[in-house]
Amino acid sequence: MNCTKKIPCTLLALSFFLLSLNLFSCTKTLPRPEHPSATITLALRSGVYADVIKKILRKFEYDNNVLCEVLELGEDELHSKVSADAVNANGAYDFCMVDGSWMAEYTAKNVLANLHEMDYELDSDIIAATKEICYGKDGALYLAPFYGNVTVLLYNKLILKEAGYEPGQSLTLEDMRKICSFSKSRHNLGFMYRGDTANNIVVDFLPILCSCGAWVVDYKNTPTVNTPEFKNALNFYLMLLDTGRAAKKEDLIAAIANKSAAMGVGWPGWYTPTRNSSMDYIALSGRQDNDAMAYNANVYGIWAVGIPANSTKKEYSAKLLKFLMDPVVQKETVRIGGVPCRYSSLTDPKILEAFPQYTAVCEALESGIYRPVMEEWPEFYRILGKEMDLIIKGKKTLGAGLDDAQRQLEDFLLK
Repeated sequence: MNCTKKIPCTLLALSFFLLSLNLFSCTKTLPRPEHPSATITLALRSGVYADVIKKILRKFEYDNNVLCEVLELGEDELHSKVSADAVNANGAYDFCMVDGSWMAEYTAKNVLANLHEMDYELDSDIIAATKEICYGKDGALYLAPFYGNVTVLLYNKLILKEAGYEPGQSLTLEDMRKICSFSKSRHNLGFMYRGDTANNIVVDFLPILCSCGAWVVDYKNTPTVNTPEFKNALNFYLMLLDTGRAAKKEDLIAAIANKSAAMGVGWPGWYTPTRNSSMDYIALSGRQDNDAMAYNANVYGIWAVGIPANSTKKEYSAKLLKFLMDPVVQKETVRIGGVPCRYSSLTDPKILEAFPQYTAVCEALESGIYRPVMEEWPEFYRILGKEMDLIIKGKKTLGAGLDDAQRQLEDFLLK
């Protein structure tokens, strides 16, 4: 489905905004149950992801006479606590957020409940590619994609114009290189990247790798990091990096916004552009140049929702999941920072008038890809990120670093 829509008049956007404002204003005034039928515990990823859910829980509590206790946890803490609790007969959590890269581990350890058994299925309004991670090898459904986090290309509008490009147009890797080189020639920075952790080093590179038609593993999850395709992609990436420098997220955003840098890989949850913003974002095209094939190159960081298999309150948890995934509810989350994976939200003319960046989000989600579904992924990216860091800093040659990474990954996976 094409995500591009004609933008209607501002009056429609205003009516949508006022309607959403009214809905959430009413929600805030609803009382919490004094004598609830149950209390359920939600383990959520801290930040905007948990914030969106917290802002819409009051209506669910009121309609179902249920209290929701929210635990906001960092990514590593959320991962480890939900996984560790799976061995307990009576679970500490009744509802949880799950990163797609944990799916192999969670299904192997029977962490999650089968949602088919709770009369829930993903409908056709949800972007197809975002659903792939939600099913286990047994065909059962274990997750629902709630927050559509996906890589996008952040860029400074003024630098793009000065380099001869139009803001919003699709950019190939070669276009990106030209723009970043132009920015550097004007004594600004070109490409900004995150070099503070192994995970960030790898994830920032993955969209470039995909655009070159390469990947970190083959269909058997065998490492492919010393292949000619991978080396070609990393060599191109090093050229991009040579135009800029490493920075933490906040510094990267600030540099692009104030025209100190041209572009960098980011996520919708980082920044909400307006019509007057100097920075905007687009989906990565997945093309090396205008004559090259387009690959799926936008990497998912989607936060899915599921129910722990050892929850003692699955009936209420299932009601909550159905409430949060409802198309109307998901539409309402847009104004408070939600990023649905639904066409009905991302292509709605009223929403796009107020939040035009959701066209780019929709395109990125349509051409997205999940990180490898393997229990060993955290150690995989630590090994690869460490070797990439040595290559980037000039402490190893590209060939030696990737050969070392391949050998270490093979040894680790064969243990």
